[in-house]
Amino acid sequence: MKRGIMMKKFGLAFQILFGLLLGIIVGAIFYGNPTIESYLKPAGDIFIRLIKMIVVPIVVSSLIVGVAGVGDIKKLGRLGGKTLLYFEIVTTIAIIFGLVIANVFHPGAGVDMAGLAKSDITKYVEATKTVTSHSFADTFVNIVPNNIFQSLAAGDMLAIIFFSVLFGLGVAAIGDKGKPVLSFFQGVAESMFWVTNQIMKFAPIGVFGLIGVTVSKFGVGSLLPLGKLVIAVYVGMFLFVVIVLGLIAKLCGTSLWAIIRILKDELILAYSTASSETALPKMMEKMEKFGVPKAITSFVVPIGYSFNLDGSTLYQAIAALFIAQMYGIHMSISSQIMLMLVLMLTSKGIAGVPGASFVVLLATLGSVGIPLEGLAFIAGIDRILDMARTVVNVIGNSMAAVVMAKWEGQYDKSKGKQYLESVKKAA
Repeated sequence: MKRGIMMKKFGLAFQILFGLLLGIIVGAIFYGNPTIESYLKPAGDIFIRLIKMIVVPIVVSSLIVGVAGVGDIKKLGRLGGKTLLYFEIVTTIAIIFGLVIANVFHPGAGVDMAGLAKSDITKYVEATKTVTSHSFADTFVNIVPNNIFQSLAAGDMLAIIFFSVLFGLGVAAIGDKGKPVLSFFQGVAESMFWVTNQIMKFAPIGVFGLIGVTVSKFGVGSLLPLGKLVIAVYVGMFLFVVIVLGLIAKLCGTSLWAIIRILKDELILAYSTASSETALPKMMEKMEKFGVPKAITSFVVPIGYSFNLDGSTLYQAIAALFIAQMYGIHMSISSQIMLMLVLMLTSKGIAGVPGASFVVLLATLGSVGIPLEGLAFIAGIDRILDMARTVVNVIGNSMAAVVMAKWEGQYDKSKGKQYLESVKKAA
């Protein structure tokens, strides 16, 4: 009996936090020692690979089951239109919020560039060339896959979603003949959520490896010269969640703190790994338990990972003005409006590109007269900033699922209340 109580106390959130703190301590002790990476990196890489392994099967199976359950292309079209409209409004607010924070804090003012270390950003520059060679319209053209198996292998989420929606509609259209197919994908979805629960047991070790490598490479000292930027980003993220997402939650009749409480394990995991993908499987499962229909959860959340990155867009606005301030470039109101308009487009056109936030900034800065070289100064601490924006991305996408369910009149309030009570009791 005692053993069961002790195991309950040391839940996943505690274990991940312990792995995070232990990783920081080990990384600090072995700071500057390149051999430590060879011991810690495999643990982190294995965990990230495990997550990547299950994301596509979960998205495909859940989406097919959810869409087949709706079976109405008009309803899905309406949901898609509302979802994209909501994403555009909220991410635009995030950009404006970031610009306001940068104008209030002036994080780049007085920074001595001579004392900053430059990082190699060649890989981001190469990725930018690929992105900027395509127009915004090409992004929508590429949503339709040439070869679905190639898209599955590449993890091209928008193409995968497009195919899964059509396939789900097809299963619904053929009636009884589609029932065996539907049962198969229901089995796949349930099996993959079981696999997810097993993989999460490895999360503390993966977090330990990932954060340990980061701290051993850059150390805590790397934060000091750019401390104002780190503080501005973290304060901006916190205020955006509390004010903007809190207000959205209140307007749609739910609680921001309830969602945070439900997703506490996933938020700690997302922060520790700086990867939204690590939170996606369990987030989809928990949002469904919270009263959001499977069709809406499986549709809104994966699309949000490409079009609703609130934390990333907020960070991009702050980082752009930080670099301008660091170089002593005055950005007028009209220049900042232009920056906002460019970010509104570029931040939606690079789904699936590694180092997406950096690639967006590289594709944006030149168009508003800000030196691209400035990014080399902040690349070293990008991991620390990425941890914060990943948490905001996860909260924003979970909130989007609830908002869409409420907007469609399909939110199960009693189910959500019951699940929240069970989470409170389990805490």
